[in-house]
Parts: sequence; C-alpha cells; structure tokens
Amino acid sequence: MLEELWAPPPAADGVEIEKFALTTADGATLPAYWYRRAGSTQPGSAALYVHGGGMICGLSVLSRLYDWLVRGYVAASGVPMLVVDYRVAPEFPDPIPFQDCCAGLLWLAEHAEALGVDPDRLAVMGDSAGGGLAAGLCMWARDRGGPSIAAQLLVYPMLDDRPPVRDPEVAPFLTWTYDDNVTGWTALLGERVGSDDVSPYAAPARATDLAGMPPTYIDVGDLDIFRDEDLMFAHRLAVAGTPTEMHLHPGCPHAFDAMAATADVSRRAIADRVRRLRAL
Repeated sequence: MLEELWAPPPAADGVEIEKFALTTADGATLPAYWYRRAGSTQPGSAALYVHGGGMICGLSVLSRLYDWLVRGYVAASGVPMLVVDYRVAPEFPDPIPFQDCCAGLLWLAEHAEALGVDPDRLAVMGDSAGGGLAAGLCMWARDRGGPSIAAQLLVYPMLDDRPPVRDPEVAPFLTWTYDDNVTGWTALLGERVGSDDVSPYAAPARATDLAGMPPTYIDVGDLDIFRDEDLMFAHRLAVAGTPTEMHLHPGCPHAFDAMAATADVSRRAIADRVRRLRAL
C-alpha cells in the first residue's frame, strides 16, 4: 500500500549521506543518517528529523519515502538533518520509540562541534507519528534543562491517543483512518491506551503545561483525523506564550504532500517548512 501511495518523484541532487551508529539507554545500537549539502559551507544550524509511520512502521518500510523527503528539505534549506531509525511498536512499545529519539537528540547535541553545528541552533522536526515524538522530545528537553531546541516543526503530528469523534463526511477521504489510528496507538500503548496512565511524552496532547516550549510551526490538512488535535495543540501553545505558526490546508488528507508532491498546496506547505528551517 505504501509503495502504491507514496512512490516519490526523483530525489534532490547534491546531498551527501553519512551513516553513524548510536547507543540507546537500554544498550541497543541504532543506525542514524546524517544528510548534508555536498561541497558547501554549512549554515551552523541542524535538525533532528523524526520519521512518521503511525508508531508501527520503521525505515525498513519507509526508507525510500524519507530519503526523498529529507533530501528535499536539506537541498532546499541548506540545513543538515539527522534521521534515526528508531524502533517501532508493537515489538518495541512505549517508551522505547521515544527513548530512541531521545538518544538521537542527545547524540546530535553531543556531536554538534564535530559536525560543524551550533548546539544552540538545533531544531526538532517530524511528521505524523514523528511529529508527535518530536513534540514529546521538546517537552522532555524542556523538563530536563536541555539540549537546547531552537524550534519545533510539526507536520500533521499524531498527538492524542484518545480517539477523535468519527466524522462520516470525512471518512471517505481519509488516508490514515480512524481504525489505523486505533491500531497504531494500541500497538504503542497496549492496555494503557485512552487511560489516565499515558505520559505526555508519548501523547503530547495530554500535557497540562506547555509553557517554555520552543517556537513552533504546525501544518495539517482539513481532511486529516489529526486536524482538531493539532489545532487545539497550536492554540494551547500560543496561550502558553509560545510563538506559534499554524497552517490548515483545505481539501488535504494526511500525507498529502508526499502523495501529491507537485500539487500547488504541497509546494506551498513544503516552502513554508523550508522557510522555517532557513530561519534557524
């Protein structure tokens, strides 16, 4: 299904990839991929990119899509990116995927000087499940006093394990369905899904305190079941004093930018993300 829906156009040229290995809190070794423009002076900023996949699909399934996406962001913005192949549910339930992403953020901060990066100009970016993990990472970094995160960029993020109200008018257009959502969250959280025993690091919509979060960019389509939770999260960030930019794209389902990369709305959305990356 993914191959059929997400067959991406040719990847951007002029981007080099270096593979690293990082060690997690539980002693696992994960591959990490450092994307940078070839043969050019680096801007000093960098981003950790957390891939999507509904908490259940890793890079073994999605590598082609995310290679294309990340190459495009790096080529257009000049900002290098680190992508970590974090472990996914149900084989690796919460908190393992989140902890793997924490290891990636710490690795990037600790190796910033060697990579030619200013540790005060790091962003965290992610889409879908990766957007939710990215938001959780920013809370975690805030709560522990670092690493410093200059911005979070959340692309149609998956934020709330509590199921949204089903809308029959939207259902025929969904590319990530209500049932898919139950599958992903249940794989991650098991019997805890929907209960009071869920960490805001796993489901950021549950956070009671959003003060002190980094400047935020969020976008989502209005034919996406994450629309309402993303709008509410942006509203709550703004009320808490976080500079927040929110885009709601009419007529767009989940992952619209990957499935219709040449559509005008996809080009606009990607250009907005690149603009925020360049601002780092």
